[in-house]
Order: sequence, then structure tokens, then C-alpha cells
Amino acid sequence: MADYSALDRALHHLALASPMRAEMFHDIERGMFLKSAPEDTGRHVFVCGLARAGTTILMREIHGSGAFGSLTYADMPFVLAPNLWRKLSGRGAQAGEKRERAHGDGIAVDTNSPEALDEVYWRSFAGESYILPDRLAPHTPKKAMIAGYRDLIRLVLLRTGKGRYLSKNNNMILRLPALAKAMPEAVFLVPVRDPVSHAMSLLSQHRRFAEADAFTQKYMLWLGHHEFGATHKPFVWGEEVISGDPDTPGYWLTRWVSAHYALLAAAREWPNVLLVPSDDLARDPALWPAIARRIGIEAAPLQEIRAMPERAAPEAGDAETEARDLYAQLVTQARTDLA
Repeated sequence: MADYSALDRALHHLALASPMRAEMFHDIERGMFLKSAPEDTGRHVFVCGLARAGTTILMREIHGSGAFGSLTYADMPFVLAPNLWRKLSGRGAQAGEKRERAHGDGIAVDTNSPEALDEVYWRSFAGESYILPDRLAPHTPKKAMIAGYRDLIRLVLLRTGKGRYLSKNNNMILRLPALAKAMPEAVFLVPVRDPVSHAMSLLSQHRRFAEADAFTQKYMLWLGHHEFGATHKPFVWGEEVISGDPDTPGYWLTRWVSAHYALLAAAREWPNVLLVPSDDLARDPALWPAIARRIGIEAAPLQEIRAMPERAAPEAGDAETEARDLYAQLVTQARTDLA
């Protein structure tokens, strides 16, 4: 984001800073293009989970099948008006130069790379329901809001010329039960990663983004990204008291445990919510074909998925014991559902 020009930054502010303006552009998009958009079959795939669980890699692997349409960097910053922006910007199929993304994790992106962008819809239309001063809270969207989201899906499918939608959105776990119920034909894939390695990765990213410049912080807020860094707000279920220091592994292990109890409950209740053991994707040759079969694509040779790095956490203590017990339950549930 450091290389964004003054015009780029102004356009991002115009399109994303104000929910009212975002709604206005979306209304224009709907009026111009929704009647031409394909019908919604519901057979979509949503990848969601805690950041650093392997959600991006899994989404990119699925996107590589060519079966799905997704929002991409080319749709920024008018992500709620993808067809209008394509006309105005003149952006075609040219992908541009690949560059490593800001996370410094070796994942290279270009303008045609799919990314977590549809959270702009939820932030614009329901942000006050779940983005609280000190946390992100679960919320249950009303039927009209879910219907509006499905209209956005149709508009993305019109722009991409595809019949199925693919999204990666970590905040989706906050509304997972409501969407799993409302969209029974869809599949919600939830990668889960070894808790200690996961917590250390989150800590590393938190430190990386802790001193982000002002525009980067605004960018993260506009996209609804609060996972780590200067704009961090934890996912919190119920009346839980937030405690601990985000600059320690123990804090992230505690957050991991809190989120994954909720994710395990959702997977046990809804058959279209599938847990995916991220650490096994690169080493178990049977796992990717099982996932591909469940989402209705061919299990082509893996291109993006790679081994997850293992990291040790110093002095994790009781939090590690609880997390590892929960992780064993999550993997068992995943293996049962994907058998």
C-alpha cells in the first residue's frame, strides 16, 4: 500500500470510507446490472476461519479450478459495484505484475488474484451490529440483508462470467450459523491449524502491522480487517472479558481457543460447515480429493497448497494444553465429515 498514488488513495477514500457512499455506488450497480445477472444457484464455496489458518492458500487452490467467480484486486476500490467499476476503469483481463503481499509470507498477488473483499458489504450495511469499540461480535443478519448479499454474489458472477461464487472472508465466522442455515446448497470450509504454530503466526503478523502507517490502518478498517496490528479487535463470543497482552503468545492462544469452540459447534450443527485440517493438506494425498469432491470440482494436482510452518511458543502453559485438546477434537470432526 506504500506505493499507492495520491489518486489511488483518493479513490479508496471515495469508495470505502463512507458506508453511505458505498451503499450509493451499490445501488447504482444494482439498478444498472442486476437484471442481467445470472440466477443464484446457491452452489457457492466460502472459506473462512481465523487469519493465518491457511484460508488464502485454500481459496487460491479452489479458484485455480476455474469454476468460480470471485472479487479480485481489480475490483478495488469499488467492490460493491464490480461491473460499473469495470466499465469506468477499463480494466480488462491483464493481470499485471505479481508482487508479494504486505504480509511478507511469500504469497504473490496481481490484479486478478481473488481476495477477502466482500466484507465491505457487511461493514457498510451492518457494521454497527458487530464492529464494537473493543471487539467483533457474532451477529445474525436478517433475511433481507442475506438476500442483498446474494444479489452482490450475482453481480460478481455477471462480472466474471461464472456460475458459482468463491469467497475468502475470515469475518464470516461471526455470521456462520445464519449463513449456513440460509444457504444450504453452499459449502463453508473452515481451515484449522495447529494452535501453537497458529498463535505464533498471528503474533508475528500483529507485530508486523503494529506500526502501520495511517493509510494502511484506514485501508484495513475500510475492508473490515481487525485480525492483528494497529487496528486489532478480537473475535469475542458471549460476555467474555478480553484479557492478556496481544504482544504475547498466550493472548493469541486464548483467542484461538475462544474462536474454535464456536467453530466446532457450528461444524457439528450444520452439515455444510466443514472443518479442514490445514497442517495435513500438503502431506495427506487423500485430503484434497475429499475436499474437491465435497465442493464439486476436479481434484487437479495441487498448485498453491504447501506445508504449514511449525513454530514453538515459549511458556504457553495451560492455554496450550486446552488448545491442543480442542485441536484434537477439531481434527477428528474434520476427518469424520470428509470421510
